[in-house]
Amino acid sequence: MRERGCDSNVRINSIKPKNPEMDLSLAIYVLAFFPTIFALDNGLMKTPPMGWLAWERFRCDIDCRHDPKNCISERLFMDMADRLAEDGWRELGYIYINIDDCWSSMERDKEGRLQPDPQRFPGGIPKLARYIHDRGLKLGIYGDLGTHTCGGYPGTTLDKIHTDAQTFAGWGVDMLKLDGCYSNSTEQEQGYPLMSKALNATGHPIAYSCSWPAYQGGLPPNVNYTQLGEICNLWRNYDDIEDSWDSVLSIVDWFSDNQDLLQPAAGPGHWNDPDMLIIGDFGLSLEQSRSQMALWAIMAAPLFMSNDLRTLSNNARAILQNKVLIGINQDPMGVQGRRLLKEKTHIEVFWRPLSDSASTLVFFSRRSDMPYRYRSSLGKLGYKAGNYKVYDVFTGQTMPALTDTTNFTVSINPSGVVMWLLSPTKLWGREGEHPSLLHNHVEEIVHPILL
Repeated sequence: MRERGCDSNVRINSIKPKNPEMDLSLAIYVLAFFPTIFALDNGLMKTPPMGWLAWERFRCDIDCRHDPKNCISERLFMDMADRLAEDGWRELGYIYINIDDCWSSMERDKEGRLQPDPQRFPGGIPKLARYIHDRGLKLGIYGDLGTHTCGGYPGTTLDKIHTDAQTFAGWGVDMLKLDGCYSNSTEQEQGYPLMSKALNATGHPIAYSCSWPAYQGGLPPNVNYTQLGEICNLWRNYDDIEDSWDSVLSIVDWFSDNQDLLQPAAGPGHWNDPDMLIIGDFGLSLEQSRSQMALWAIMAAPLFMSNDLRTLSNNARAILQNKVLIGINQDPMGVQGRRLLKEKTHIEVFWRPLSDSASTLVFFSRRSDMPYRYRSSLGKLGYKAGNYKVYDVFTGQTMPALTDTTNFTVSINPSGVVMWLLSPTKLWGREGEHPSLLHNHVEEIVHPILL
């Protein structure tokens, strides 16, 4: 969803939770066993997809004469594919290289098919797809259900849906992101389901990202999330992310304020998409970068980085390549987490249930003054009676074991997070137990791709 150049000026208003005083134990029970909606049956994206996406960092830079390293061209995507393949990203699950807007020629070819800009993609998309596939990666591409893309390039009108689906399949594309600029609600209601059918009819597996809900306000009754789960693998609900902390906060607020409506829509094969990770760009501090990564993991969000992998700092790389955090995001149960508490002290607590009775907690500070010492207990956060192993995701430290009644204090930096991975155990309290047992458990619950 692009504000620039788009005739849809949707402003999505957030709502307050219906009952902020709800019993947390009941909330945890309901979320852990909430029945999910029927998912698109193409067998794809059973865990949130991961990879790299061009838009936020490189936008619509088409000036290859003066900025050849950064313009939207086959060189840029080959460079990023090399980095994913050679710098340890692919093995962690970052497998998609996604083209966004401004890749195409301004005209369709004589047969009415989309075609890439010949100067910027001289080898064509099939050559780029082979290059990416040869490195064990997948290629995503951008389209727009309308007369034009948001950047003014040829869009996909209703009569071109079948043609474009066949074209993408023939090129070897593995994912389509379909935007909605220059289309109306009636065209979207017809076009998004039609494209899903057309993609499936090609016989080539193509994951499908829909921007449809973002153009309809993001919430029921205007958005039918049951239908979306039947036709799309993921969808944009809200505004485009910008390279700023304010933008990240606005997204977190909207998803948290509307979590009762959005959470049931997510699950294996069908995901809410709060947009790209901007870690490693210019707008976030180190603490804020950790916060975005932690909160996106809580939301079971797709992890599409939009940064320059060629110049990424070691600090940004360490956050984005945190194996335990990725394992939490990729948990096969696929339950989207939620905000449990929003304290008057400007501390917020988020929680997500994981497989094998594990869970994760994020203590998030919206303060801007100094580190804040937050005091609580697991029982106050809705955990049932028992002993719990605790692992600090960012420090990599095994924490002292907690019972549900143990009072604890965490020090949270301004705009930062403390993130815990917890697992219940009856053995943890035994005298002399070796602390490596927790590390073994960490390895057990992370996604198999990391083992």
